[in-house]
Amino acid sequence: MIDRDIEPILRKMASQFKAVVVTGPRQSGKTTLAQKVFPEKPYISLEAPDQRTRAIQDPRQFLSQFPDGCILDEVQRAPEIFSYLQSRLDASPSAGQFILTGSQQFGMMEKISISGETTPVTKSTS
Repeated sequence: MIDRDIEPILRKMASQFKAVVVTGPRQSGKTTLAQKVFPEKPYISLEAPDQRTRAIQDPRQFLSQFPDGCILDEVQRAPEIFSYLQSRLDASPSAGQFILTGSQQFGMMEKISISGETTPVTKSTS
């Protein structure tokens, strides 16, 4: 597995913020990076129709499955989850709860309220 220059930055951001967003083009290694840096976190792909349906139909229940957070891959596929995620993050002081990945940065960023609790990290190819 290739070591990425951004790995220490991602770890640092996750130690300071409740959620971190990793964005970049499709097939650039965002998922691999998140899973490598946070191997202890459950990984959920919202690209999978069954997971996406659960996240859209009942976001509160969906998020409750992950009391310590998780990696949510392709999170822009279930924009309904953002309001519930914001409430969840507001209720807990813990840093590094959720690692969100997505390939559509601008569409995703419109849905995220950056209040100092969530910070984007752009995935580079280096």
